[in-house]
Amino acid sequence: MLETREPAFELTDDQRAVGGLARDIAEREIAPHIAQWDREHVFPRDLYATLTDAGLMGLTVPEEYGGAAADTVSYALAIEELARVDAGTAVTLSVHAMIAGAIARLGTEEQKQKYLPQLATGNAIAGFALTEPDAGSDAAAIRATAHRDRDGYRLRGRKQWCTNGSYASVVMAMFRTGGTGSRGISAFLVDEGTDGVWVEKVTEKLGIHTSNTCDLAFDDARVPASALLGGEGEGLTGALSTLSAGRIGIAAQATGILAACLDASVKFAKEREAFGKPIGAFEGISFKVARMAMDLDAARLLTYRAASLRDAGKPFAIEASKAKLFASTAARTHAAEALQIHGGYGYTTEFPVERYYRDAKITEIYEGTSEIQHVIISRSLLGRLD
Repeated sequence: MLETREPAFELTDDQRAVGGLARDIAEREIAPHIAQWDREHVFPRDLYATLTDAGLMGLTVPEEYGGAAADTVSYALAIEELARVDAGTAVTLSVHAMIAGAIARLGTEEQKQKYLPQLATGNAIAGFALTEPDAGSDAAAIRATAHRDRDGYRLRGRKQWCTNGSYASVVMAMFRTGGTGSRGISAFLVDEGTDGVWVEKVTEKLGIHTSNTCDLAFDDARVPASALLGGEGEGLTGALSTLSAGRIGIAAQATGILAACLDASVKFAKEREAFGKPIGAFEGISFKVARMAMDLDAARLLTYRAASLRDAGKPFAIEASKAKLFASTAARTHAAEALQIHGGYGYTTEFPVERYYRDAKITEIYEGTSEIQHVIISRSLLGRLD
């Protein structure tokens, strides 16, 4: 693996240690199996016990609930290193950490005591359910409902593309409790095994085959009042806040894919010969590699900046959008270039760049499409002009 130069960003010894730990696990526990897992669409459930033992599943959980209480920069480094080997594993951990963070921030003490220790140390996985067939980027359009029922709620509706949904011990799900538009949407923590909740369909995807994505059906599923996360009608606000933090994770995932593309491209450009010399000697190839390295540094710096702002308690949502937009665009662009550098070999499963190409595209779509990131960034500068 190519040791790329680290951009000028001051990392602490603890942050470097977390990144190094994630890299070691990725190389030892994931790299030998990833080609088969990808080919067979395997969700490597046992892998998450290893990540738990290493403290990575509880990275952002407070220490009093069994977590490592690591900062956001450390979390981003861990996601990047995992994504460098497997983007599917990286997004599983990213969403898990996003939900654990939402519970730590918005939950009651009872909810924190119930969920955070098992998410940090109990080999439990958290899932997320927001999108519906008619509500994607327009999250305020959700139709799934939660009706008061004595001392609890009845949940009805369908949720689409739920990350980790088939394996989650708890799912953070959004339902309409009243009102219209963004008003009246509430968040609930739905436990595994709740009557009336079932996996309707496991989604077959272009890439990230080691990540579980499914549709969940809620057929008159009853949950207690204590399942409400935050106040009634505050769910969308909480979800958008959660997604802002999650975008740092997706930016880090895209950065990891981009780093893998650079590793593979440099190696192949040195070893593959054409017209009597390595193909890296030709400007058509060497300039692609140069641009790839430049954009990798930029993606890292944008991601680390957003993470450090969040750690400092400062506004970070715009910076997270910029990081996600740039890193995901760069990952998709340079995954195509990496495949091109490999020529016909890149189009085969003999080399991993075809997987990077497939995995990169989703980073421009989930947790806020590139179009939504453009809207967020432009409104921060121009305000709403419509």
